Amino acid sequence: MRRCLFLTLISVMLFASCKKPDYKNIFHDPGLYSRTVYELNSVVMGNNFSPPVASRNYAYASIAGYEVIAAGYPDKYQSLVGQLNGFKKVAKPAANEGIDYEYAALLAFCKVGEAVTFPEGSLKLYTDSLHQLAVTHGMPDEMISNSEKYAKAVALSIMAWSKGDHYLATRSAPKFSIKDSIWRWVPTPPGYFEAVEPHWGEIRTMVMRDAKQYSVPPPPVFDIKDKNSKYFKEVMYIKNTVDSLNAEQTHIADFWDDNPQKLNVAGHVMFVTKKFSPPGHWMSVVGIGAEKTKADYSTTVCAYAKTAIALFDGFIESWAAKFKYKTVRPETIIDKYFDPNWRPHLQTPPFPEYTCGHCTISAAAAEALTSIFGDNVAYTDTSELVFGIKNRSFKSFKDAANETALSRFYGGIHFHNSCVVSHEFGTVVGDSVVKKLVMKK
Repeated sequence: MRRCLFLTLISVMLFASCKKPDYKNIFHDPGLYSRTVYELNSVVMGNNFSPPVASRNYAYASIAGYEVIAAGYPDKYQSLVGQLNGFKKVAKPAANEGIDYEYAALLAFCKVGEAVTFPEGSLKLYTDSLHQLAVTHGMPDEMISNSEKYAKAVALSIMAWSKGDHYLATRSAPKFSIKDSIWRWVPTPPGYFEAVEPHWGEIRTMVMRDAKQYSVPPPPVFDIKDKNSKYFKEVMYIKNTVDSLNAEQTHIADFWDDNPQKLNVAGHVMFVTKKFSPPGHWMSVVGIGAEKTKADYSTTVCAYAKTAIALFDGFIESWAAKFKYKTVRPETIIDKYFDPNWRPHLQTPPFPEYTCGHCTISAAAAEALTSIFGDNVAYTDTSELVFGIKNRSFKSFKDAANETALSRFYGGIHFHNSCVVSHEFGTVVGDSVVKKLVMKK
């Protein structure tokens, strides 16, 4: 028996030694990069990160992956050093050192993605599996070592840069103060949570000069006495719309809900259900776009980086406005003045109403995606199927962003005016990323 087992092991070893290395078929597949982004997406969802914080994970991780590819293919791609605020240097590969840049990009993405906000180790099992794939599929030992060493060096560069974005300082900044003014935001049912990230507008931007570069106009003046006022009409418009949603409008609202922590209350029982947050949803769309257009590995990595940067700046732009104007949610106004039992279709998130974060970042992401994959790329978004929500199809990325703006209105959590203005300024943010960044040569 032992002799048979020994002969079997010898046969396996001989077969493996004769087999040609095929690691490039594995690691140069853009689908593997998208699956890796999905792994980070799942970790972010599992750790209950708010949408702005999630965007920070995606941005720094995606830039790390991109910088590896830019170093590996300098004739095709340009580093973002000197193009992003405060980004002054990044590790360079040693001359004539055998590196598989695709493998290194995966590792750099994971190392930064798991360490930028939470302790390292959340993606260890996944990165260990990537290492084993490299070994199993014939990547030379020296190349594995060189690739892993370079990935770590780039990750350390990105992490060092990230520490200057003011994130840590905002962890101990004062909480949002609640004041008794009807126009001013107050916590909403069912959780009555405190305001999320009131100092996010102080985070260092990546492409915008700062959060004040694109200053949105004030929202309509609070006035519920004059039935001809802009504000009164906005309140009635959202109330009447939500009270008579049809099946299509309901699906649109549910599809773009992207509430990472929905609090469910049933009697004395409370539990949370999780979904990908708005930036996580758009990071998923990047992968769908890459697959639809048959993008190669480097184009896919570039698309994730540019989109993540647009999402990051979009959140800062929107959050700066939110905590400048501090406006109350539709739910609060309608409950107090029109119907105490009224509830929006979607659960109201815990931060001020104006401007709409999802509308802003979606428009910004659509600009970035269009610049990479092109306009009029028709696709079916399967991102929400895992959460039991059927797919939706779009004529283009901009078409999807337009629908996102409608979704927050149909959901009853943003006034129509807020959705329109936010979409407009999100487009401006995304356009600035597209115009200012030189990535592909």
